[in-house]
Amino acid sequence: MSKDNVLRVSDITMQFGGVVAVDNLSLDVNKGEIIGLIGPNGAGKTTAFNVITGVYAPTNGSVALNGEVIVENHPQGKMKAQYKGKNDGKYTDVKVLTPDKITKLGIARTFQNIRLFKGMSVFDNVLVAMHMNMDAGLFGAALRSKKARSEEAEMREEAMRLLRMFNLENNKDDLATSLPYGKQRHLEIARALATKPKLLLLDEPAAGMNPQESDELMHLVEKIRDDFDLSVLMIEHHMQVVMGICERIYVLDYGALIAEGNPEEIQNNPRVIEAYLGVDE
Repeated sequence: MSKDNVLRVSDITMQFGGVVAVDNLSLDVNKGEIIGLIGPNGAGKTTAFNVITGVYAPTNGSVALNGEVIVENHPQGKMKAQYKGKNDGKYTDVKVLTPDKITKLGIARTFQNIRLFKGMSVFDNVLVAMHMNMDAGLFGAALRSKKARSEEAEMREEAMRLLRMFNLENNKDDLATSLPYGKQRHLEIARALATKPKLLLLDEPAAGMNPQESDELMHLVEKIRDDFDLSVLMIEHHMQVVMGICERIYVLDYGALIAEGNPEEIQNNPRVIEAYLGVDE
């Protein structure tokens, strides 16, 4: 493993009953990289994100963050007989951290369908994400200790800095769901950054955006990578975005990895072209 490796997904299989949604997926993200995960609808991309972030316990395989295993499982119970994947004897431990613990370790994500706190303002959506890293603790916060007040002031200042970065400072008191679609996307990214991640997972950040907005998003993601010194793993159907900013790309089809490489290699890969466009019978 590279000393600069941030994320290592090893032999992940996610099987629901007899349906294999992710089939023996392995991928790496290194420090400072922007990596694409693409494929046709239903290829298993979001399911892979859900495994990485602890939403699903994989049927088999492991996920490591900065060399530390945060998710590992193997076929158990009835699944032993139903299992259709590979490497069923390779993994023996069972370890699945909850999503909040994985977030605290340094993985933040956005969602394919925007999930903001609907009853909260733009400002509070960002501020609430920062409380997970608060040192004063629940007791100190409840008593409004000096440390808690100091931390709260720092968090409020940082929340405003994030809103300014995404041109949302003038919307800080608006309800999050009252924002236009593009600004809601930006707010969701700002909220993810508020958790101070080492790795940012973006699930279709350019969905619903026009060409100008997509171009602006590319520059924004690169700026986030540089300013926050983090790595990015991105699911995206907008090929202009993927090919424009991703150093390496992984391609899934029916849950299985069919190609990996740089943008030029992926664009010219016959299996990728077949997966997206089909072939003449």
